[in-house]
Amino acid sequence: MELRWLGLAPYRPTAQAMRAFTEARQPDTPDQLWLCEHPPVFTQGQAGRPEHVLDPGDIPVVAANRGGQVTYHGPGQVVAYPLVDLRRLDLWVKAYVHRLEEAVLRTLSDWGVTGHRVPGAPGVYVRLDDPCGHAALRGLPPGDNPWAGLGKIAALGIKVQRHCAYHGLALNVAMDLSPFSRIHPCGYAGLRTVDLATIGVMADIAEVRAALANHLRCLLQPRQLQA
Repeated sequence: MELRWLGLAPYRPTAQAMRAFTEARQPDTPDQLWLCEHPPVFTQGQAGRPEHVLDPGDIPVVAANRGGQVTYHGPGQVVAYPLVDLRRLDLWVKAYVHRLEEAVLRTLSDWGVTGHRVPGAPGVYVRLDDPCGHAALRGLPPGDNPWAGLGKIAALGIKVQRHCAYHGLALNVAMDLSPFSRIHPCGYAGLRTVDLATIGVMADIAEVRAALANHLRCLLQPRQLQA
C-alpha cells in the first residue's frame, strides 16, 4: 500500500481526487493510503438529513458521496483515506469496516486507551468515566439519552464503487471540538464527541498519524501477506 501525506488539505478537492483515482484505477493499480488534516468543514453523507445540521455558522457544509450522516473535520484530527480494491483483499464491506475500526482500536491502545464498537453505529467510542478501563461495553444503556457516558472519538464513512473503496475515517487527537455542538454528530442527538486531549491523553498528532497508518497498512493487505 502506497502512503501519501497530503498535509492540511481542503476537503472538496481531496474528495474529488479520491473519486477520480478510484474511477481510473485498473486491476493492477496499487492501493494507496492518503493521510491529511482538513480545514474546518462539515461533510454531509449520502444518508444525511438537513435537520442534523443545526447551526453551521461560517463553516461550510459540503455534500459527500460517502455513507453516513453529518460530521465535522478540522485541524488536530487525523483523517485516513484508504483507497483499496476489496476484491484483491478478499473482503466484504462489513469485514472492511470492521478492520478500519480495528485499526483505530489498536491505535488507541498504543496510548493506553480502550476503544469500543457500538452495534449499528459505525465508529469508535470511549467510556468517559474510565477511558483506559478494559471492561467490555455491552450495548447502550436505556433511558432518554442512550449515549450517556460515551464519547465518540473516531468517525467512519466509506464509498464503494466497482468493488473499490474510498473515503475512510477520522480520529480526533487534539482539536477544537466546539463545532460538533452545531450538528447532531453522525445523526445522533445527544452524542458527545471527544478527542484524546479531552480524556487526558496528550499525544503528538504526527505520532498518532504514523501509528494509525501502520495499523491500517497491516490490516489492509492481501491475506497471503498478513502475518
